[in-house]
Parts: sequence; structure tokens; C-alpha cells
Amino acid sequence: MSFRVTGKFVIVFFIIFWGSSTATAQELLTLDEAIAIGLENNYGIQISRNEVEQAENNHSLGNAGFLPALNATASRTESVEDSEFQAGGESRITDGAESSTTNAGINLDWTVFDGLRMFSSYNRLGELRNLSEMQLDLDQEFLVTNISFTYFNIIRISEQLKILENNIEVTEERIEIEETKVDLGSGSEYDLLQARSDLSEDRAAYLREANMLTEAKINLNELLGRTPGEEFQVASDISVNRSLAREQLFQNLIEGNTELAIARTQEDISELELREIRGERFPEISLTSGYTYSRNESGGGFFSFNESVGFSYGLTARVPIFDGFNLNRRIQNAKINQRNAQISREQERLRIESNFESTFRAYTNAIELVDLEEDNYQNAERTLDIALERFRLGSISSLEFREAQTTFLEAENRLINAKYEAKIAETELLQLSGNIDALVVR
Repeated sequence: MSFRVTGKFVIVFFIIFWGSSTATAQELLTLDEAIAIGLENNYGIQISRNEVEQAENNHSLGNAGFLPALNATASRTESVEDSEFQAGGESRITDGAESSTTNAGINLDWTVFDGLRMFSSYNRLGELRNLSEMQLDLDQEFLVTNISFTYFNIIRISEQLKILENNIEVTEERIEIEETKVDLGSGSEYDLLQARSDLSEDRAAYLREANMLTEAKINLNELLGRTPGEEFQVASDISVNRSLAREQLFQNLIEGNTELAIARTQEDISELELREIRGERFPEISLTSGYTYSRNESGGGFFSFNESVGFSYGLTARVPIFDGFNLNRRIQNAKINQRNAQISREQERLRIESNFESTFRAYTNAIELVDLEEDNYQNAERTLDIALERFRLGSISSLEFREAQTTFLEAENRLINAKYEAKIAETELLQLSGNIDALVVR
């Protein structure tokens, strides 16, 4: 449809379309570009990456207890003393005697057997590293999903703004017709005032929608780690993938859902923690070795000089006999934690499968709704064209024309919202099935 614009409303159109023409000069931000920026700059993702690095550092032989501890010590003490001693009837008194003591050594302590706890500990640290990597993957999936939701919402609001702009044009055309009728004596002042009131209502709706667009863009900039006021343009349409297959998605969910993988890893960690505690029942054998140097110099003692250098080594065995049943208590609690981890995994699986079923149903319903609303839109568009022509000819009232206009506006909005809801359901399905990357290429 096309509508004529009178000179009386040139200023209004300039204000409305100035913002639109300015927007076209802004940077076009595609969905894949937004996701790439978000994955690079989002502060939450940066923190998750640092946590992965920490977990990688913790996964080491030394942290698990495989490697020995080697310590070097050194000390020197100076003293001034008054001394008196007797030996064989001979007495000796020394005032202000200076003495010094020097010690140095290297000591090695190595636990060579601890009931295989070090092996369980090393494996547990490896699982914790894997868990942090999975958590990073999950955070990235949620970020991509949130960016997509916000991006599609911006498209939805932008399309609704275009609808409201077109609706303002229709109302202004209606005002022009009413003014012509009044000038010819065939119209009423009441209908003209009502048309002008409707125009104010349409403009208010446009301003409210424009504010929603600003807020949505601020939210997207926050997800991307950018300044809130950074301007950009988005794609002009929401393309819905109608070919998602339930069976394939469900299979991918069981095999590739990150939250399920995290639950399984937490269950493995609880098993390794139980093994570590059980290892404390076994003896612990440690190897000790050292090299020491000691030198004493005394100006008032019986011996004025003493120096020793030597190597030492030994083997220490510690056998747990009784600790107040604390070890049994810890083992029982570890078994409870293991059962809870199993229950949590089953609970997580049920939650995700239930979410998948409801989301897939919402997806199929949304696809059907899109088809229905497309038919409704075409009918409402033809109805409005006919109503406008009849209104020009005076065969329908201003109120009847307004009803046709409102019907068309609602049909357009319902169609856009149906596409948006279908795309949201599609995105959720891809995220649940571990295929969120497929969204980027669409």
C-alpha cells in the first residue's frame, strides 16, 4: 500500500524518518558478529576462562602428592656471655665471651605410598579441570542464547516500529480525507477531531516502542561488553528454521547436553573423593633424607670449636589404628555425597528432557501459528486497502475505517510476535541439544 503525505505533516514525517535514515547509516551488526564480540569481551566469560586456567594449574603431580618436598634451611647465631665452669678441681671464669653457631641443611621428605590416594587425587584434579572447561562451555552457550534472544527481540521491536510508522501514515491519510470532507461540507468536525486524537495515540505508541528499542540495544551492548550508548543496526527479518527433527535433537541432547555432562562429571568426582578417603585406611610410608652442616665457636667454653657435616636418611611408616571413628564417618558422608550426585544427575536429566518436550511443542505450535498469522496478515492487508478506498468514497464511517486499521495493525504485530516466539523456541532447542553453534550460520 502507498499513502500520500500532505504538506501539513512534513515536519512530523521529518522527525519520524530522520531517526530511521540516521539508523541506516549506523553499523550493521549481524548475529554472528554479535556472538563473536560477546564471546571475546563478556566479563563473565573472561572470569570463566580464568577459572579454567586455575583448574589447569591445579592439575599437577605436585598438587596430587606424587613429588617430594625439598627444603633448605640456614641459621647463624651470635652471642656474648659470661661463663664459669669447674673441671678436675680447676675453675675457669670468662667475662664477655663471644660465641657463634652456624647451621645449614637440605631436607627431603617424600611420601612413596599413601594408600593410592595420590592417584585418586590426581584423577579428581583432572575431573575438576574438565568440570571447569564444561562450565565455560555452558556459560558460553548461555551467553550465545541470551545474545540471540536479545538480538531477535531488537529485530522484533524494529519491525513493530516500522508498522507503527506505517500506521501513522494511514491515520494522517485519514485526517486529510476528513479535512477534505469538512471543507466540502460532507464531513463532521467530530470525525476530524477523533482522527486527530487517534493520530496522537499512534504517535504515543511509536514513542513507547522506540524507548523499548533503546533499552533492548543497551541490554545487548551490556552482553557484548560494550558501552551502553554504542549505536548499531540489526538484520531486518527473523528467519525461522522449520526443519528441526525431534528425534535427532533428542539424541543430541542425551549425548551432547552440557548440563548433563556436568552432572556426570560431578558424579565421577564424588566417586574419586570416596576413593581418596578410603585410602586413609592403608599405611603411609615416607622417605626422609637430609644433608646438614653445623659449626660452633665459643670463646668461653671447654671446647672452643666444633664442626660437623653429615648425611642422613630414613624411612617412616604411619599406620592408622583408631581416630575416634572419624574416618568411618567421613566415608559414610562421602557415600551419601555419591548417592546425592547420582540423584542430581537423574534429576537434571528429567528436568532437561521435560524442558525439551515443552520447548519442542512450543516450537511446533509457533510454526503453525506463523502460517496462520501470515494468512491473517494478508487478509487484514486486503481489508484495509478496501476500507481505505471505501472511506475515500464515503461509503464507510470513520469508526469503521479505524477498526480496519486497528485490525491490520494487530495482524502485523501478531505475525512478528509469532516469528519471534518460533525463533526463541528454535534457539532453546539448539541450546538444549548442544547445537547452539548451528544458530550462528543462519
